[in-house]
Amino acid sequence: MARWLQVAEAAAWSSMMDVRNTFRSADAVRVASGVTVTVFNIGGNNHRLVALIDYEEQELIVKAIMTHAEYDKDTWKDAL
Repeated sequence: MARWLQVAEAAAWSSMMDVRNTFRSADAVRVASGVTVTVFNIGGNNHRLVALIDYEEQELIVKAIMTHAEYDKDTWKDAL
């Protein structure tokens, strides 16, 4: 996670395409509230980090970190 944080802090993303140029496995996912979050594979693909990215403000808010198994249950989408 330290490496992900270092890269994310240095990034100046303006779109999901920019994010995917940095982290190829990142995915945009719409959650129950209607908000689109970005999901990153971290920890050797063993964990998922879910973040809300405000491209205009250059702000990233980590909303959840979970194991791959927890992510697969999809219940996290209802909480966001």
